[in-house]
Amino acid sequence: MNGRRGSPDFVIMAVSLILLTIGLIMVFSASAVTAYLDYGDSFYFLKRQLFSAGVAVAVMILAMNFDFMYLKRLANLLLIGSLFLLMLVLIIGTVSHGSSRWLDLGFRSVQPSEIVKLSMVVFMAKSLSENRSKMEYLWVGMMPNLAVLGVVCGLILLQPDLGTAVCIAGTVYCMFIAAGSKFRHLALLAGAGIGLVVLAIVLSPYRMERFTAFWNPWADPSDTGYQTIQSLLALGSGGLVGMGLGQSRQKFFYLPERHTDFIYAILGEELGFIGAALVLLLFFVLLWRGFKVALTIQDSFGSLLAVGVTCMIIVQMVINVGVVTGTLPVTGITLPFVSYGGSSLVFVMLGVGILLNISRYTSSK
Repeated sequence: MNGRRGSPDFVIMAVSLILLTIGLIMVFSASAVTAYLDYGDSFYFLKRQLFSAGVAVAVMILAMNFDFMYLKRLANLLLIGSLFLLMLVLIIGTVSHGSSRWLDLGFRSVQPSEIVKLSMVVFMAKSLSENRSKMEYLWVGMMPNLAVLGVVCGLILLQPDLGTAVCIAGTVYCMFIAAGSKFRHLALLAGAGIGLVVLAIVLSPYRMERFTAFWNPWADPSDTGYQTIQSLLALGSGGLVGMGLGQSRQKFFYLPERHTDFIYAILGEELGFIGAALVLLLFFVLLWRGFKVALTIQDSFGSLLAVGVTCMIIVQMVINVGVVTGTLPVTGITLPFVSYGGSSLVFVMLGVGILLNISRYTSSK
């Protein structure tokens, strides 16, 4: 892209690093007991997350300092590579909790679905920016992109991973809105999407159990409703100001996935409503600045890319917090920046780096 690069958006960078720091603190607090009993080292998960954080920050800095327009040239290749990894994980992936979502590289495991989230954002930004004049037409504008989305989500559902599929679909939907799709087409797409999610739940016994537990977790408090109840107990125990950092009771093997999917519950228990609300405020500041970048960049691809990256993070946050607070059925989605997990953290920070890169070309800050 032509034009002189300015400084990156300081607010986006600051908010991202603050959330990353909060995540490191909470990963240690939530995992120390488990790490000591399982590995004889209370710092086991923290050390691994610190390594991932170092890689993530380095990746963010690198992504911040190249011309983001190169991504437009690589969009198709990135998508093809991501599809290959999604197929590969179904064949030789590591199975955990009944799902095949990870590729074991020996020294680390990689989650291809985290890669495909960002690849889809880049591909859709390219496709929608090049065909923006066609977006008011359902068949020539939206359907080719929906076909790609269907293939990606289909492969992810085979893992199975409904939460990530919904996250990607929600992100692409936001990009359709930004690209100027007609309201009636968006309404039709939303209806079809909800119908497909319902079908995916009905056709899968374990998803149906989770959905039933979502409606009334106390109907089966020792099994399907257990995780939701323990999460709500953690949040309720925190009160207004929390029990104090490191003072969680639910992390003593009451709450499953305490340092990954349900880390927000431990955060709410230790830091209270005020701490939990401040974390949400940071995410919404990120949403505001991300959309501001999208509105001030004088390039269609850059604008849609900024929308996609921002929504990728925010949609995932909404799903995770919805699950933790019992307003959505339980699904395996981590909280961006905060939850333990190297793949998620690295690719979220890569997305932030791209967003910061775009911000360097905006007409105003």
